Amino acid sequence: MHITSQHIQAMEQRYRATFINSLPGYKCLQMVGTANSNGQSNLGLFNSVFHLGANPPLLGIIFRPQSDDHDTLKNIINTGFYTFNNVLPEWFEQAHQTSARYASGVSEFEQCGFKEMLLPNFSAPFVAESTVKIGLELRETIDIKLNGTTLVIGEIVQILVDNEDLVAADGYVDHIKAKTVTVTGLDAYFSASELSRLPYAKPNVMPSI
Repeated sequence: MHITSQHIQAMEQRYRATFINSLPGYKCLQMVGTANSNGQSNLGLFNSVFHLGANPPLLGIIFRPQSDDHDTLKNIINTGFYTFNNVLPEWFEQAHQTSARYASGVSEFEQCGFKEMLLPNFSAPFVAESTVKIGLELRETIDIKLNGTTLVIGEIVQILVDNEDLVAADGYVDHIKAKTVTVTGLDAYFSASELSRLPYAKPNVMPSI
């Protein structure tokens, strides 16, 4: 199969969206928790989170063109705080449901059966059921003119893990133990299994298990 840009443009809209979204393979899956200036919570599922740097500790997330009923980006810009929360196999269906287009001001925490967890002096809610929780403070937003999306860059200021066993002596976060779910496209969910951790790569030295 050989697909060119002309073939892509000729695809039916929903087929094209599903095809291109799933094409890169497994992605980071996070539930993003926010609250508006009145404390009304919001929760949404995103597969566009990525690492930007460790010092300072930065994570990026891409937001698609906004509509009036999407509160997540508005809440982040207005309050400056938000959370990333991993998804577990026991409740991935509930997590998927948070992507439904609930009306503005309706809390997906309540609608989808998740418990809010709050920290002092941090306005955004965490998902209590998650085993790895990350609190971020907004540092920069970049509008991408090419397709109308928005890149949001946040600095990690809070980290909550269920137990110390999830973090190895060298700092490695074990997402197998954390039971973190991954995703391809918008609706295919997977439990990951580890092949191996390999040593730092050096020229002319092939890694071995």
